[in-house]
Amino acid sequence: MLVLVGSLIVIGCVLGGYVLSHGHLLALWQPYELMIIFGGAIGAFLTANSSKVVKDALREIAALVKGPRYRKQDFVDLLSLLYDIFGVMRKEGLLGMEEHIENPQASSLYSAYPRLMREHHLVEFINDCLRLIVGGNMEPIELEALLDAEVETHHMEAEVPAMAVSKMADALPGFGIVAAVLGIVTTMSNLGGDTSAIGEHIAGALVGTFLGILLCYGFVGPLGAAMEARVREDGRAFECVKVGLLANLRGYNPKVSVEFARKVLPPYARPNFQDLEDHLSKVHAGAAA
Repeated sequence: MLVLVGSLIVIGCVLGGYVLSHGHLLALWQPYELMIIFGGAIGAFLTANSSKVVKDALREIAALVKGPRYRKQDFVDLLSLLYDIFGVMRKEGLLGMEEHIENPQASSLYSAYPRLMREHHLVEFINDCLRLIVGGNMEPIELEALLDAEVETHHMEAEVPAMAVSKMADALPGFGIVAAVLGIVTTMSNLGGDTSAIGEHIAGALVGTFLGILLCYGFVGPLGAAMEARVREDGRAFECVKVGLLANLRGYNPKVSVEFARKVLPPYARPNFQDLEDHLSKVHAGAAA
């Protein structure tokens, strides 16, 4: 939602300041300049990226309007799921997790958290980590190196659409200059004609430069930055899982392992200790009933 609010503020302040300084809005309406700038930028974007990146970028831009992927309640559910997993591993041993890993859709552990079940990448990451713990007989330091590589790979892949949008933003001022140069060419071809027509052509050329810079720094550039920030925030869930699993593998009890995981979360999304305790008590009281 802030993406829309910010864009409206940019439009309101830029156009409002222009009108208040006795500018005429119709002078900024240059559809052919927009076609050159937008068409060129979109064409370059399609040339530079694969169809997967293009689709991911469109999906991520749409997702910005919905807000963050993981909210505070989602992190509470994630910590609760980790607590349940650690409890099974403590009571039944590592092999007790096999049936849950192989078929998470039918698992009583995972099905208790339907919102997390829709996050396929996160569930797959949890299960891959558990497979390594159950079948790999790995030391914590070895697993930590492997999980760091996995998290970094996921982060780099998730950042590709944001980087593609940021690069398109960097190209917009250049396409604005292209539109301006073409406007000057048109102006030069009309020299010796009506003076007012020459003035209109020059104004249109300058609008091309203006639009390229405005679109870059006012809209597309901030959009790419917002996508990058969202990727970083989404990565907190993977870090949370990694730290909790490593703590459990090092021999800490489920509550302490979950506390390790909780400390990784940013303050605005981190449930406090008492809230998490109350949630766990309520969930397990309901399960026992």
